[in-house]
Amino acid sequence: MSPELPVSFQTRMQTQLGDAYAAFAHALAQPSPTSVRVNQAKMALPISLPKVPWTETGFYLSARPSFTLDPMFHGGAYYVQEASSMFLEQALRQSVDLSQPLAVLDLCGAPGGKSTHIASLLSPESLLVANEVIKPRANILAENIQKWGSGNVVVTNNDPSHLGQLTGFFDVLVVDAPCSGEGMFRKDPDAMNEWSEANVKLCSERQRRILMDVWDALKPGGVLIYSTCTYNLEENEENLAWLARQQDAEAIPLQLQPDWGVTETQLEGMRGYRFYPHQTQGEGFFLASVRKTGGEEARTFKKSKRPYLVSASKQEKALVQDWLNEPENWELVKHKEVLRALPSAWMLELEQLYENLRVVYGGIELAEVMKNNAKPQPALALSQHLSPTAFPHAEVDLATALRYLHREDITLDNSANGWVLVQFNGVALGWGKKLQNRVNNHYPKEWRIRMSLDEALKPEKVDGLFTLGNQ
Repeated sequence: MSPELPVSFQTRMQTQLGDAYAAFAHALAQPSPTSVRVNQAKMALPISLPKVPWTETGFYLSARPSFTLDPMFHGGAYYVQEASSMFLEQALRQSVDLSQPLAVLDLCGAPGGKSTHIASLLSPESLLVANEVIKPRANILAENIQKWGSGNVVVTNNDPSHLGQLTGFFDVLVVDAPCSGEGMFRKDPDAMNEWSEANVKLCSERQRRILMDVWDALKPGGVLIYSTCTYNLEENEENLAWLARQQDAEAIPLQLQPDWGVTETQLEGMRGYRFYPHQTQGEGFFLASVRKTGGEEARTFKKSKRPYLVSASKQEKALVQDWLNEPENWELVKHKEVLRALPSAWMLELEQLYENLRVVYGGIELAEVMKNNAKPQPALALSQHLSPTAFPHAEVDLATALRYLHREDITLDNSANGWVLVQFNGVALGWGKKLQNRVNNHYPKEWRIRMSLDEALKPEKVDGLFTLGNQ
């Protein structure tokens, strides 16, 4: 028996796994795999890396590099994400028609792994609401959503009960529930230290409350995807069986490939899919897909007499009219001096969201408008919808890119005066403003690289730094 694992956890897992327990305990003593998921809107899939088998865009790395020193990471070209949790892709592909315009809620969205994954899988005509109940974490979620560059996402900071009041609003609910973290034991020793049987019970009760609080927001016929990073039955199968006893819900079976090593489970007719580290190259994870078979339909939304979202003026629209691809798909609104593009097909629903929820970020922040002047915003630089001809680009080398991300002064010798899009390997990082013989660095202070770059930028070190684009 591994001395680090809590004794009662070992006892339970021995019962759960039987003869396979020794292989499980051995796997927990091995290094945690490192995996990334690529943003195909920003870079091509690497050809030399082994693939995560249950997703089209996930890859394993042989070691964990310093992602902080890869500009492509800051530019949203990929996301560092645990491989097992990328199985969400299978649940979405097999449970819903992703070609349709869908309203999707990621209830526990921070820091953004699943939200950015969902955003990549949805059709451009869909709307994703990425929620996080804890305010500082909601800000991190908003940062990662902006870097990923999808324009059809709204980030909210609300309790599940607030979202539950949006009756029948969503086609899909993704609930990656806060859990006891057993699946993270080898990756995060703190999770092991905080674990107890009492905490498992507490988490299970909290998960049931979350499911009940948000259930009404799912349309009849809609899909709930429930997941945890834990192994026990209380937080997984027993919660699903309990849900089916409380509400009109049925399991959606998923097709598995035998070589994935995923274990299918069943309790009272509710199916789940479990990842063990001795069978899959990833951490402990559980996921289930459930269809809502009853419930209330959504009410029809009407245009508000005093809308919260105020359209930009003709003059304001003229300032940014050439900045977006397919401008006809976007409604330009102004809030607190900032012009924002929101998906025009969802304006009635967005009005409800902005009126009833705490919206941290939504759509694409285009520009701050002052005295008929438009200052482009960081989110626009990183957006997948920025027109490639709207601004001049400056391709920079690795050392310059890192200095830029550190918010140091850089030089852009061949650029004309005015706003310039700073790029590395074709991936946009943010804005610089060229003024004669100097460049003002407009990278956001709160996003900057905080670690010292002195060691990394030594000439003999720069060539050896990891960037995913070179894999």
